[in-house]
Amino acid sequence: MPKRTNMLKLKGKIVENGTSVSALAKAIGMGPSTFYHKLNRGGLSFSLEEVNRIVDVLGLTVDEAMSIFFADHVA
Repeated sequence: MPKRTNMLKLKGKIVENGTSVSALAKAIGMGPSTFYHKLNRGGLSFSLEEVNRIVDVLGLTVDEAMSIFFADHVA
């Protein structure tokens, strides 16, 4: 079974960075509606390249990225 994105942690990091989902989408070169669609699918359709861009834009540590994008248990 594929790992799901921990949406609560991801959204928390977006807020901590003082940005919005729409602004993050634009910063990684994705349309906001596409980003929202991927969020609504539990992050399962984020490509590795997209994950890397999100990590870079949000300045996530390796541990933060792992706990968000490769979570075993998500809320």
